[in-house]
Amino acid sequence: MSQTDTTRDRPWLIRTYAGHSTAKASNALYRSNLARGQTGLSVAFDLPTQTGYDSDHVLARGEVGKVGVPVCHLGDMRALFDQIPLDQMNTSMTINATAPWLLALYVAVAEEQGADVTQLQGTVQNDLIKEYLSRGTYICPPKPSLKLIGDVAEYCYTNIPKWNPMNVCSYHLQEAGATPEQELAFALATATAVLDELKPRVPPEDFPMLVGRISFFVNAGIRFVTEMCKMRAFVDLWDEICRDRYGVEDAKYRRFRYGVQVNSLGLTEQQPENNVYRILIEMLAVTLSKKARARAVQLPAWNEALGLPRPWDQQWSMRMQQILAYETDLLEFDDLFDGNPAVDAKVEVLKEGARHELANIDSMGGAVSAIEYMKSRLVDSNADRLNRIERNETIVVGVNKWTEGEPSPLMGEDGGIMVVDPAVEADQVDRLNAWRAERDAAAVKAALANLRAAAQEGRNIMPASIDAARAGVTTGEWAAQMRAVHGEYRGPTGVSGSPSNKTEGLDDIRDAVNAVSDKLGRRLKFLVGKPGLDGHSNGAEQIVFRARDCGMDISYDGIRLTPEEIVRSALEDEAHVVGLSILSGSHIPLVEDLMARMQDAGLGHVPVIVGGIIPEEDARRLRAMGVARVYTPKDFELNAIMMDIVALADPQAVAAE
Repeated sequence: MSQTDTTRDRPWLIRTYAGHSTAKASNALYRSNLARGQTGLSVAFDLPTQTGYDSDHVLARGEVGKVGVPVCHLGDMRALFDQIPLDQMNTSMTINATAPWLLALYVAVAEEQGADVTQLQGTVQNDLIKEYLSRGTYICPPKPSLKLIGDVAEYCYTNIPKWNPMNVCSYHLQEAGATPEQELAFALATATAVLDELKPRVPPEDFPMLVGRISFFVNAGIRFVTEMCKMRAFVDLWDEICRDRYGVEDAKYRRFRYGVQVNSLGLTEQQPENNVYRILIEMLAVTLSKKARARAVQLPAWNEALGLPRPWDQQWSMRMQQILAYETDLLEFDDLFDGNPAVDAKVEVLKEGARHELANIDSMGGAVSAIEYMKSRLVDSNADRLNRIERNETIVVGVNKWTEGEPSPLMGEDGGIMVVDPAVEADQVDRLNAWRAERDAAAVKAALANLRAAAQEGRNIMPASIDAARAGVTTGEWAAQMRAVHGEYRGPTGVSGSPSNKTEGLDDIRDAVNAVSDKLGRRLKFLVGKPGLDGHSNGAEQIVFRARDCGMDISYDGIRLTPEEIVRSALEDEAHVVGLSILSGSHIPLVEDLMARMQDAGLGHVPVIVGGIIPEEDARRLRAMGVARVYTPKDFELNAIMMDIVALADPQAVAAE
């Protein structure tokens, strides 16, 4: 039923996920986006900031300013929000392991601006469980990480009551291959783990208000009817959990509040202009149903499978939201799907599947105890997804069907993407050193001692973190205290050494692996490494998964390795082929370092292959360094990659060359 204009719904918050190069450059981008009609900020941080390293740390090499903005200290945060009044903003910060620290810096900058901190509005993602499962920017083990999430929520409830202290993020679960049922169940299991941690911290009468501040961040894929039904299932299941598990009686505190970024995983490098349609269709999944409409929407740009979007590309995505919100009549109607038998039936099927999976996770002791189980389920589901594309059971236009097309005029002379100037890293490090030199060393030392004591004594970490922010402590120094007290963690890879049951159609490759292994005198050894800080491990896991099922002896230690560690493993394992996966754009400096170390270690004869989001010009540079093969998202046929590995390892072929 149509509403009158006076009851037209307010649009969702219109955001663009942005940040790159430096705080100053990102500030200019935010201000121009706000001037073009963006209604909320969504901050992307670079990988060193996300994983708790300063810009001059060895692991930060090549990663500074690539996938987001580097924020090392209060000065960077100040520059990031210069001339942006934080008391008038709704700011989303996609930050997890270092969420208490970035929120502390945000509070300190707001205080400097003269803002009433109690009125600040926004969100820190602060979801570590999905980091162990899919994104990989965790620092500490699960239990202390859950305690830090609780600290932020407890602090916000008392001091920043309008802030969302935790954003349960199922976005990356879908990117890692989750089915809709898995996305529902794993996200809801994460939310209950957090609420169980929070419940003892507040008086019983205040707990429902705390439940009401938990928000979600979801993914919307291309199967938009199913995705819309998934959102309606989320609404029902969350209401059910809040009411039945936690006794929340007030319906407003049981409301499923979520933001969304539509699916970047489904964007294609081939015929990238088609991604505009994909993004629009995916947005409909989270806006058409009033009952399950997103509170905030951020859309990727059409060219994100190629590299970093330019400001114009981001503007184009924002215009898509504005046209739907302001030109169409969508917001004049009540829910379009209430009482629809097909929708109701699909929602019930999704809820039933999710309840079954939730019961399974509960029987293991909850989300924290079930991390390894959930990780292996995601790797399996992702393998199924890729198999369906390879077998043409899932059609992807321009990838496995209708692959012939005209070259895109959108690409232009700049390759259709923005490239971060390599000089950015040196500039950032210079500013960091100047900051360290100018601050009050005694105040920093005292703040760090207080921070460490708070962590050791189990106090809420937020007050000491805010004091540390004011004193000039850096991101790396804050995280070093957390590492010292709580230790570091290496998450499960989800790939066991035993072949799966997905070996159908691999007979020819298995025969080839056996033949080459006989020539080599032992099983073909394939080592896969992820150098740098990129935690997007889905591609690497699928390569390892398939290589194992083809009969190779695999070696994969997961994410966040230095080139030195990978070369040491190649030497110890006597690897026949080394594969590197880098999706953060830092492939040139990391591969350059690794190739030099391979030569120095006497491994110059071992073929190296590289996969990632790599522009053709960079691929040429990598091949000039001696890289044997470069693979990008367009190389989706894993069996072809497996045959390349066999050919590269073949001693006869090498001798013939």
